[in-house]
Amino acid sequence: MRVMAFGAHPDDIEFLCAGTLAKYSSQGHKVAIAISTNGEVGSPDLSKDETAAIREKEARASAQIINADFFWLGYPDEFLFNCEEVRLHFIEIIRQFRPDIIICPDKDTDYHPDHITTGQIIWDTHVMVTVPNIKTQSPPCDLIPDIIFMDTVTGVNFHPEFYVDITEQWEAKSEMIACHKSQGKWMVDQ
Repeated sequence: MRVMAFGAHPDDIEFLCAGTLAKYSSQGHKVAIAISTNGEVGSPDLSKDETAAIREKEARASAQIINADFFWLGYPDEFLFNCEEVRLHFIEIIRQFRPDIIICPDKDTDYHPDHITTGQIIWDTHVMVTVPNIKTQSPPCDLIPDIIFMDTVTGVNFHPEFYVDITEQWEAKSEMIACHKSQGKWMVDQ
């Protein structure tokens, strides 16, 4: 099976579904992580360019822990919009990986605009990835991927239909979170 997770920001995947991805990976499934924005506003001290470069490096290191393919879409943090250009980029990334399942933010219950937009774009494009007359560099997918919504950061308004036991993957999840060193102080101070 091929499982792809979309996060709005570098570190969203690690907090919200890294254990699940680690579990799939440990079972021999192919996994991918895609990050919508570059996380450039995630520092009170560094420039946007410095912050984005650091956060991409941290996210790539995290993905390597579980041997996940990695896709960096690079849109501005806090300014992700659902438009034709962005949809086509998401469609291309999905077509490149060809997932059976996509895990993404819940477009209806999350609190953050970038999370909501990421989830909405996945919802809006998951059928489009199979449509031949929507042209991208990669050919259309053969199957429409299933969508699974991940928890919200605070769990507010989230009503899960099932849980994944990640007890055996807790160490991998912790290692993945630890890759995001730039966010340690920033998140505590918030």
